[in-house]
Amino acid sequence: MRPRSLLLVTPAICVVVGLASGAAYAYFTGSGKGTGSAGVGSMQPVTITSATISHETPLLPGGSGDVTFQVTNPNSFAVTVVSVTGDGTITASNGQGSCTTTNMGVAFNPPTSLNTVINPNTTASIDLPGAATMSTSSSPGCQGATFSIPVTISVQQL
Repeated sequence: MRPRSLLLVTPAICVVVGLASGAAYAYFTGSGKGTGSAGVGSMQPVTITSATISHETPLLPGGSGDVTFQVTNPNSFAVTVVSVTGDGTITASNGQGSCTTTNMGVAFNPPTSLNTVINPNTTASIDLPGAATMSTSSSPGCQGATFSIPVTISVQQL
């Protein structure tokens, strides 16, 4: 019986070796062609309106008020506003007397970070609670004034 089982095993080994060598040949000699393309887009500038003190939380001497501004995202993708900083001199208008930059005592104290998503092709309002403060030594002429705060924002593409 031994010679007969040897006769059956030998052809099986030859078949396995033949299949493996055929697969190896196909792997190492295969080829293909194709084309592709890629483009680099550019982010359009995100714009903001001048930040102002919210009318819902009026700024009073010794107090704080919310700062609000609008952000417009003209891009076809969402962006995240990650920070806001003051960028110039705070100005006042429509006060009840003389309210100048030297006597208004208004300061901008933005949060250290933001995470506000602005959807594609939209304008959104951002509210910074308590981000403006007014000194107790502010001029009485600043009563009822509208304060404009120049700001710069940083955004990241989502």
